[in-house]
Parts: sequence; structure tokens; C-alpha cells
Amino acid sequence: MNKCIEITDLKDMLKKTGEKYGDRPAYKIRIKENEYKIYTHKEVRQMINALGTALISLNLKGKRIAVIGENRFEWEIAYLAIACGTGVVVPLDKSLPENELKRLIERSEVEAIFYSGKYQDKLKQMLLEGTGKLKHLISMDSKTHSDGIYSQSELIEIGNVLLNNGNREFLDSPINSEEMNIMLFTSGTTSESKVVALCHRNLCSNLMDIASVLDIDSNDRILSFLPLHHVFECTVGFLFSLYRGCQTSFCDGIRHILENLNEYEITFASFVPAIYENTYRNIIKRLDKEGKLEKVRKLEEQYKDATMAEKKEVFKEIHQIFGGHIKLFISGAAALDPNVEREFRNWGINLCQGYGLTETSPVIGVETNTEFRVGSIGKALPHIEAKIENENEEGIGELVVKGPNIMMGYYQNDEATKEVLVDDWFYTGDLASIDKDGYIFIKGRKKSVIVLKNGKNIFPEEMENLVNRIEGVKESFIFGKSNKKDKDDIKIYAKIVYDKDIVKTAYKVDTEKEIYNALNKRIKEINNTMPPYKAIRGIVLSEIPLIKTTTSKIKRQEEIKTVE
Repeated sequence: MNKCIEITDLKDMLKKTGEKYGDRPAYKIRIKENEYKIYTHKEVRQMINALGTALISLNLKGKRIAVIGENRFEWEIAYLAIACGTGVVVPLDKSLPENELKRLIERSEVEAIFYSGKYQDKLKQMLLEGTGKLKHLISMDSKTHSDGIYSQSELIEIGNVLLNNGNREFLDSPINSEEMNIMLFTSGTTSESKVVALCHRNLCSNLMDIASVLDIDSNDRILSFLPLHHVFECTVGFLFSLYRGCQTSFCDGIRHILENLNEYEITFASFVPAIYENTYRNIIKRLDKEGKLEKVRKLEEQYKDATMAEKKEVFKEIHQIFGGHIKLFISGAAALDPNVEREFRNWGINLCQGYGLTETSPVIGVETNTEFRVGSIGKALPHIEAKIENENEEGIGELVVKGPNIMMGYYQNDEATKEVLVDDWFYTGDLASIDKDGYIFIKGRKKSVIVLKNGKNIFPEEMENLVNRIEGVKESFIFGKSNKKDKDDIKIYAKIVYDKDIVKTAYKVDTEKEIYNALNKRIKEINNTMPPYKAIRGIVLSEIPLIKTTTSKIKRQEEIKTVE
């Protein structure tokens, strides 16, 4: 267990860690090619205090304030200026269509919103229309106030003047760590999005627990990639970085991940499984093309019992692809292909799977450099209890957890809260098993499980992992199809999103029928490795990406409609 600073709330976190890491770099931002701006932890905390002071001067004390935009330094400053003494912060999904954005602004009753330039026209229109309680627009991009819109950078300047004149309204504003300070909308993969109410205690308990198990300190450099409005990136990529005194840089986009890992000499990053899986496939192709794959396979076997440091030296060329400095990768938001995790570890790269939900602030369990079991999400964090409810003969049942990280409830939705919170235990809705050593294995969403006529359960995520390994398959969706004569007689089908160019080259096929036959042949090969009841009985081919949330979870209810 690592030693970590005890904190009661995020304001307390900023104060204590600011004193310890004040002169360390907190952000490294590219201004233009080969030119960077470094902000120290002390400077960041000064900006937060100034912005919070200015917000209170706008009569926003105790109000709800939203933040929307791409991952950026200004987003994080705004979030903490709101949460640490001004009011309630409402992070919004940057991918929301205009009608949904408007609806969430109304539902959360926000009175001000920080935003990136691309949202200006939409938000100005909403302000003119008198949307909800919206009164103030604050641009992260403009340098000065204009046309009734505030500038975030100018508010910071105003706040500094107020602070210099002795204004301590923000500085002395007490934090009740048990009150709702964060409102988060769930991604709504299976139903209408709900508003998760979190307090400072929820987030801070999770920060301390994560810090106690992950080997990350003030010498580490983090790349922020997953959307900041989502609590996983917000806690693990943003708040955790400030808590541990790390340096954060922002990814330029999915196509630039490897480039950014090299550019910023990143040591720690979190991505969704698809990033690791695609990168793995590309590395294997590259090794094969260069005639090195057979040698790498032999080295993997030769050094299977070596230390990670020894493997890093042996597979130095692979490490260089990621910049050569990676200490830890975390995979979250969906199930990681165990084969990919195993291969990364064979190469001396610590790829750890983590798991959590918005309602749990978010991390429940995570593998570490020393405690891991391929296919698991590690053990529950130190202050979290985990157990399996209603387990079957295979030891699989619903994962339920208890701890200080569990949400206060769903805002203004007592009925939904009572469904998932019973005697302080949170029912995750995920099916899982826990082995004798405490490692948790997630099987899939309870609502996604396909129950066959013989009572057997099919976990779509598990089978999708197998289908996704087929060359040319980008992603897949496993679903059940009822027999027209017997509704209870369900057969398993797979919708496959494929890359036409790769499939044509790999299988030397050309027509649609030939492509279908080639992929169907691979499906039959998978069927031969499984019990007959799990066999995939039919496939649907598509080149259109599956419908997903912003954290790459398949929207299963919407996908079902495309294949009915």
C-alpha cells in the first residue's frame, strides 16, 4: 500500500497537495509546434482561487454551473473553481446533439455554463430563448468579455484583483463533503439518462484508494484522452493527477495517441479497450511484415518468467512505439480482450484493467503492477466491499458493492435510487464472479445477458471478444434472435462491422458473397471451440460503426433495432 495524503474534500486536496507539489509542473500544453507552456501546481491553484472568487462576484454562489468542451486545461480549472467553493458543477457530454444539450441544461437547472468556442452559437440561441435558468455564458476561448459573454481568462484576471484587494469569499467558503457538489448524467446505454449526485467525500475516498494501490507519483506524466465529462477520466486522469502532483498533457485525438505518448514522454494513460486491441493488431502486423514475429514469439516463451524490467529491455523496440517511458496503462469502460492484456505483459508493459461506474465515483477495482490476474478487473479497492448476490452454480451473480465512494443517489429520482441502493449496498447491474483470492471477473451487463431455452446464459461481451479477433473485423455485436414458431427458442447471431480492404486482402475475396463466406468460415472455427449451445448461428455484415456512448460502450437496445 502506498502512502498518500489524507484529504476531506477537493479544496482540502488542492491546499495540501499544492503545498507539497507547488513548484512541480502540473500541465504541459503545446502552444505551437515545438513550443510549450508549463503551468506549475502553484499557478493552477492560484487560477482556481481567482476564477472561483470571480464567479462568486457574479452572484453564482450556491448555483449550478455546467462545463462543456473537449479535454483542455481550461475545462479542469473551471470544474475545480465551481466545485471548491462556488456551487455545484455539472459536466456535460461534448457529443450531445443540440436538443439533448438543451434538455440537460433545463433538467440540471444550470445558471451559467463554461464552453469551448464551437458551442457558442447554440448556447447564445438558448440564452436568447430563455432556456431553463441559464443566465451567463463563459467562453474558454475568448480573451475579453464581449457581446454579453464572459471570458474565462478575463474572469481569472478580475478574480486576482479581488484577491489582492482582500476578497476571501471563495478562499473561506466552507465545503460540506456530504452535500451534492457534482451532478453527472449517466450515459444511458440501456435507458434514459439519470442524474448521479456525488459529494466531495465520494471522489476523495476514491482518489485516496486509487493512490494507495497504483504506483504513480509526482514524477509521472499523464496523457488525458477519455472524455473529461465522464467520471473515469475526471477522477483518474484529472483529479488524481493533481492529487499526486503529476504533469498532464492533452491528446490531440485518436489518430495522434502514439505520437502524443512519444511527444510528452508519457508514463501513465487510460484508454478504452479498442485502443489497446487495435494497437496490438497493428504491432503484430508490423512485426510479421518485417519478418520479426517468429523471433518475438520465441523470446516471449524464453522470457515468460522474467521480471517486467527484464522484459522491457528484451522488447525495447515495442516499448519505443509507446515512447519508451510507459510505467502503467489502464483499460476501462468496457471488457478488455484477455489475450491482448496477456501479450502486453509478455512484452513487459503493465496493462491493467480497471472497473467502475458513474455511481461509484467511479473505480471499484483495478489491477496493479504487482496484483493482477488476466481477465479480471483486479481486487476491490481498500475501502470498498464487494460480494456476489444470487450466484448460480458457476459462482456468477450480480456484483454489489459498499463503500464511501457510492453515490448519494439519483437526483430527484427516489424510485430509481431504491432499485440500486439497498442497505448501503449498490447493485451494479453487472454479472461477475470473485475468485478465492478476491479477484473480480466481470461477465457482462445483467440486462444484456441472453437466456436460452435450456436456461443457459450467454454473455455477449465474452463472445464479442472472440469475434473481434478475426482479421478484418473492426467490432461486433452479439444478439439473440427468436424462432418465429417458438419465441423461447433463441439462437445466437453476430453483427460484424468489417474493414472491406483488409478482408479482401487477407482472404483474397472480392464479391459481397465471398466476403460473407470468408467471415462465416471464421465464425464456424470459433463455434468449434465452444459448447454447441453457444454457437453463433448466423451473421449480419456491416461497414457502419456500432452505435456507442462517448466511452465506447455499445448501445445495445439501439443496436437491436438495426437487426430486427
